[in-house]
Amino acid sequence: MTLKVWLEIVQQAAAGSGALLMAALKQAQVTVARRHDGEEGAGIVLFAEADAALLQALPALCRHASVLAIAACGRFPSCAQQRALMAAGALDVLLWPAGSVDAAQVLARLQRWQAVAQLLASNAVRQHLVGDSAAWTALLHQVVEMAAFSQASMLITGETGTGKDLLAQLVHRLGNCRGDFTILDCTTLSPELAGSELFGHERGAFTGASGARDGAFALADGGVLFLDEVGELPLPLQAQLLRAIQERKYKRVGGNTWQPTQFRLVCATNRELEDEVARGAFRADLYYRIAGWRCQTPPLRERQDDILPLARHFLAELGQRPAPPLDAAVREYLLLRDYPGNVRELRQTVTRIWHRHCGPGPITIGALPPEERLLAPLWPDQHFEAAVRRALAQGCKLSHITRCATDMAIRLVLAEEHGNNQRAAARLGVTDRALQIRRKAAACATSSLTPAPPAAKNCHP
Repeated sequence: MTLKVWLEIVQQAAAGSGALLMAALKQAQVTVARRHDGEEGAGIVLFAEADAALLQALPALCRHASVLAIAACGRFPSCAQQRALMAAGALDVLLWPAGSVDAAQVLARLQRWQAVAQLLASNAVRQHLVGDSAAWTALLHQVVEMAAFSQASMLITGETGTGKDLLAQLVHRLGNCRGDFTILDCTTLSPELAGSELFGHERGAFTGASGARDGAFALADGGVLFLDEVGELPLPLQAQLLRAIQERKYKRVGGNTWQPTQFRLVCATNRELEDEVARGAFRADLYYRIAGWRCQTPPLRERQDDILPLARHFLAELGQRPAPPLDAAVREYLLLRDYPGNVRELRQTVTRIWHRHCGPGPITIGALPPEERLLAPLWPDQHFEAAVRRALAQGCKLSHITRCATDMAIRLVLAEEHGNNQRAAARLGVTDRALQIRRKAAACATSSLTPAPPAAKNCHP
């Protein structure tokens, strides 16, 4: 597996360690390349001091790359500074004494990150879990890593309709399981039949048991057992479940023989189980048993960049490949509509629109629900207001808010137009020249935060 990484020395005091690290990486057959803006991959940032300039420059360096930050001059950052580096986008922080280089530490992280990146780009992920928003990408990165490199039990929490079941299926696909993916919906378990559903039963164990039957624990042997809406389990059943999970063996209802089973446990719930534990509605020992690793799915309102890609994905699934394009009015409707039911509701909305669409060409405003097609969505909406409110609460000034909004709009449009300056300028309502000047100014502002090598020329706006 060929490894490629870029190396950025942001403070000249770390240059000596940088030369040693480059030599060690090359000896380990790692390609050290020049960093290019917007290029995905892995990167290393060497620094001497976690100052404000570094924390300001780091988000741009981490925007498209998995970045390892290394304090390489013996002036170790404090715990608070390390947390700030992580918050700025670094995936890990290493602390090296002056003159010390540990290439094995770096190599292990690069190999893991590359393996995770390859899985994220694979059909096993991309064909089933659509979206490139920051919140969704960060979640997938965690789930993929834990699914492929551990056997820990997993608890997936989040609002209804956010894709918890899809993540559970992903764990099964990436976990190299020899067994099946077994689903048990805890909302359907009645006290009378719960034991049979979980553990199976012997013939004649109760009225109507005309034959022996395997339960979920037997069916999941060697695979994944997915307990959906685990927060709905009644307390007596929680106790039975805990014992079976701890001991990895069970008895069928009406049986006397202990049956072994080995499976990976994945649970999902839309409840806050910590609150349920606090009020005595969920066993604390069971909670800690099932939450070996925990993640929370973001609601659709926190991943609005994914609305249109998801809509196109659903349209393709409904029967046309490639999916028909969406007129501006339809895109506006989908982007500004509220989705209390999250992705599940978006799918239902797209399905209704699809059924009304006919003929070739794009999907037009006439395909929208009659009662909603004439409504004028408001913008700025509540999400924009919330973003500005957070910025003000953090002490941001008007000039900073304006600059950030402008820079983000430019970045998003350029990405959608694949870097074409002329088309991006037309969409933004500015001249080609004005957009070029703005892009150059933004690039210089970013580069000024990173000290240039002695031979480099200064950048002037």
